[in-house]
Amino acid sequence: MKKENIFERAAMLIYKQACIRKLPVFSSAQVENDLLQLHPGENVQWIRTQYYVKKIALVLMILLAGAAFGAAAKILARDGIILQEDGSIERGSYREGEFEISVTADLGDEKEDFAIQIQPRQLSAEEMDELAEEFISNLPQLIKGKNEGLGKVTEDLILQDAYEGYPFETQWSSDNLLVVGSGGEVRPQDNDETVKLFVTISCGDFERKEAFEVTVAAESLTERERWRRDLEEYLKTSEESKRFEEKLTLPEKWQDRDIVWSQKVEDNSVILWVCALAVAIAVYIMSDRDLHGRLEKRKKLLKQEYPDLVHRLVLFVGAGMTVRGAFIKIASEHEKKYGNQTGKRPAYDEVILTCRELQSGTSEGAAYEHFGRRTGLQEYIRLSTLLMQNLKRGNSALLERLREEADKAGEERLQQSKRLGEEAGTKLLLPMALMLAVVMVMIIMPAFSAM
Repeated sequence: MKKENIFERAAMLIYKQACIRKLPVFSSAQVENDLLQLHPGENVQWIRTQYYVKKIALVLMILLAGAAFGAAAKILARDGIILQEDGSIERGSYREGEFEISVTADLGDEKEDFAIQIQPRQLSAEEMDELAEEFISNLPQLIKGKNEGLGKVTEDLILQDAYEGYPFETQWSSDNLLVVGSGGEVRPQDNDETVKLFVTISCGDFERKEAFEVTVAAESLTERERWRRDLEEYLKTSEESKRFEEKLTLPEKWQDRDIVWSQKVEDNSVILWVCALAVAIAVYIMSDRDLHGRLEKRKKLLKQEYPDLVHRLVLFVGAGMTVRGAFIKIASEHEKKYGNQTGKRPAYDEVILTCRELQSGTSEGAAYEHFGRRTGLQEYIRLSTLLMQNLKRGNSALLERLREEADKAGEERLQQSKRLGEEAGTKLLLPMALMLAVVMVMIIMPAFSAM
């Protein structure tokens, strides 16, 4: 006997409690009918219990996997927190490169989000090399960005380490970082501000320094926007001025307002938990559809096997056998060929089950009635009715009626084959149209290329 795993044991407990409380989620008439037809002759309650227990166990495994992945995602998100309790941030070594950290400033009644670029702790920088007159004369046009010129600046400047078309490396600085940052960030003030930008240009052993005057046009800001701008500029300036220190400590207060900092991290644990729940619900619902699909597949096999079964009955009854003997003969031949395998030829499985009912003492009429009812198909119900009427009226017209039924079954099989052929032809229309389009393209394209 197969040993139950922990999920199946838990599922059994859930199912028992649900049955005690008579929850409708475990009592579907459609599911019970499908199970009865898929497992003829077996204990209904046992089959239903096994079906729901397996389905619940699968749902529990999905939920547990989702919970585990969600917890792992949450732990990884927590591991990504580098902001210390004292408001300091550990810098990496210069080999690790720069990184960005998202932080939240908790002001008590409101919160503000900031993105801080953290540069690695640097060693002493080497001198920048070489300078060319043409490059310096073109720099105002290269750095102005969306502005009309450096005489009236409202948008960020393009201050890069290098510019396309020139072999020079550049290093920028500003005499007023609150107005123009070293990266070209422009922060308009209440009045027009003139800022000097200093650039060091180098190439090989040559180095030259130049200065440019930039006028930043005034822009009106709200108190909240000005507060944020000032704090953002302070954070950037503080980060740049303390790059040789091991830690960067964020301010606890700014302009008489207390700040509680917290780091923003990407936490996908809730999404994983919700996805796991959604998948579990989908699996639970789709299991019933899969069960019904298996039943429909079984019915198709029963329809396909019906003409063969009726012809064999005609053969054996015409040879002088009784209907009971014919059933036993058909069942024995099937068992000899397929053994105890079930499901491959469901019509003959039903014949075997009918023979077992006859051997257990069930009357022939009841056994034939059960035979037709279990399949749920009109053809088999018609055959079982014919066999039951034969028991009541005698064998005089049985063979003739069976032959008529065999002819009718053969005609129905022929019609069904025609329908399947027509359906297959319809399904092939789209692939054939696509192939035609591909062939047309292959023919037309060389013609156009030659023109």
